Amino acid sequence: MAKRPLPIESNAEPKRKKNKKNESTTPKLAANGQGHNLEPSAVKNSTSPYIPNPELDSLPQATVDEYLKANSIDIADQGEAEPLRPITSFSFLPQPSEPLYRPLKAFSAPTPIQAVSWPLAFAGRDVIGVAETGSGKTLAFGLPCLRKILELNSSRKSRRLSAVIITPTRELAMQIYDQLLKFTSSVDVGIACIYGGAPKDQQRREARNASIIVATPGRLKDFQSEQGIDLSKVKYLVLDEADRMLDKGFEQDIRDIIGTMPSARKRQTIMFTATWPDSVKNLAATFTRDPVTITIGERTSDIRANDRIKQVVEVLNPHEKDGRLLEVIRKYQGKDNSSDSINVFCLYKKEAMRVVYGHPF
Repeated sequence: MAKRPLPIESNAEPKRKKNKKNESTTPKLAANGQGHNLEPSAVKNSTSPYIPNPELDSLPQATVDEYLKANSIDIADQGEAEPLRPITSFSFLPQPSEPLYRPLKAFSAPTPIQAVSWPLAFAGRDVIGVAETGSGKTLAFGLPCLRKILELNSSRKSRRLSAVIITPTRELAMQIYDQLLKFTSSVDVGIACIYGGAPKDQQRREARNASIIVATPGRLKDFQSEQGIDLSKVKYLVLDEADRMLDKGFEQDIRDIIGTMPSARKRQTIMFTATWPDSVKNLAATFTRDPVTITIGERTSDIRANDRIKQVVEVLNPHEKDGRLLEVIRKYQGKDNSSDSINVFCLYKKEAMRVVYGHPF
């Protein structure tokens, strides 16, 4: 059987005349504190211009350089816009008193990937983020997504699907959906989550009224085939954990899905990946336009653990595990930490049910 040709999306644009007086070359930003030119600028590629917070503008350049170096942040920008300073504090967000930002009070400060991604995403740039799992990528793309949808909805008489977030598994899709829901409690943005293993009819009804869809590739492709969803007006596309999606064999589905969206010149694309193999590079080259590539730590094609997370391994006999689990939960949910959340991962669904209902937590 002959293979189907992969759809290729052209990012070519009409040639523009250069203004020699304003012509500038954007350097590659490395984490060594050298060659940084993170000067304040207003970039007008988004629905409304991104204007950096005055407090962020007033930071000494040495402080910005030290932040990038301390967090091993490398920024490669081949575009024409001047680099933007990382939003290292929530108080540096544009219009920090917006209701959208209220849930951020639960956090002390942006993670490095959030700090560097936000100004670029707010400005309408395509972003490729290479960072390990657990680095805060959901809000890195989620907050700019919500802000963009609010801007789009305010300028329309009727709302339509404008943002699509594609992720490899239903568990991750549900996590992203739950996280974004926390930010919509004070703003009017409809979100739907579609994934396999759940009734299609209910998901289809929710998708009709949504401005943002979080989806797995297979179920989203099914909805397209059944003409149950229209992606022709999508303005904001996120590919989360792109390397895992390719490992799972979703490349053709992803290409087919994106092929029905507006071209890269007419949408903003954000891609996050934990590794940087050639397959991910090729996907990024096809579907992004003048992207800024952000790397936190060492850029590698191999999966590695998040060195910001303390990992403790305990070897126990099977009959000791339940008691030890209870000890750990009581320790970390004492009076001083009662609001902290704890995730317990189990190998099987039936084991998760036993853990939840078999112990009086």
